[in-house]
Amino acid sequence: MSQTVDRALRILPLLAEGPANLEQVASRLDVHKSTALRLLRTLDEHGMVYRQRDQRYRLGARLFSLAQQAVENLDVREIAHPHLAELNAACGHTVHLAVQEEDEVVYIDKVESRYPVRMYSRIGKPVALTVAAVAKLCLADLPEPERRALADRLDYPRYTARSIRSAAEFLAELDRVREQGWATDLGGHEESINCVAAPIRGADGRTVAAMSVSAPNVVVSGDELLTLLPRVRRTAEAISAEYAGRPTRTAPPRRRSGEPHHD
Repeated sequence: MSQTVDRALRILPLLAEGPANLEQVASRLDVHKSTALRLLRTLDEHGMVYRQRDQRYRLGARLFSLAQQAVENLDVREIAHPHLAELNAACGHTVHLAVQEEDEVVYIDKVESRYPVRMYSRIGKPVALTVAAVAKLCLADLPEPERRALADRLDYPRYTARSIRSAAEFLAELDRVREQGWATDLGGHEESINCVAAPIRGADGRTVAAMSVSAPNVVVSGDELLTLLPRVRRTAEAISAEYAGRPTRTAPPRRRSGEPHHD
């Protein structure tokens, strides 16, 4: 990397800590004040930094505008799809991607299983909020007042004997999902279908989507499907890293309380 570019880029995280004057910037970069001034003036010209009346520099509005534009143009489906397809090729089961849209969680991508049994789900279809694993992950990340308000206005259809039946039970399940960082639907929506899911997070750590692997009992049992959870979580972490623009972790995620040991 060019030394000039490297120095200019090092100024940005410095100013993210708070405004700094010329002397402070030069000291942190270990350069002469004249060099620091040239860098700051160039960044100022491009709106990346702004010189205040007290002669201190802070991050500029153009930098925030570019960051917002980049976030708005991110397409989580486009980023996630190759990862979903790879997971599907490895396990053979149906893989879904879903996002929250106001009071709904909607499938935005699906990779079909490689066996004849097909799931009744389609892109654009809302999921069953009170039982679907992807819904639990999206809703568990809401601020507590929003979670409670949503839980209070939901209906609780009894799809199966394992369906969640009340707001209190739903909130307890969301707390558990929030703590463990993954979710399941083991026959809660359809007796014969099991599902494990993991969250996809943005740069701020908030859940932006959720992905899942689903399979019918005639193919694998719920316990057998749970052995895929570590791989599902690694896939979600890889998508999160690419979406957030950070390096992918090479080490497997730390096992949380209650997570199966199998891979």
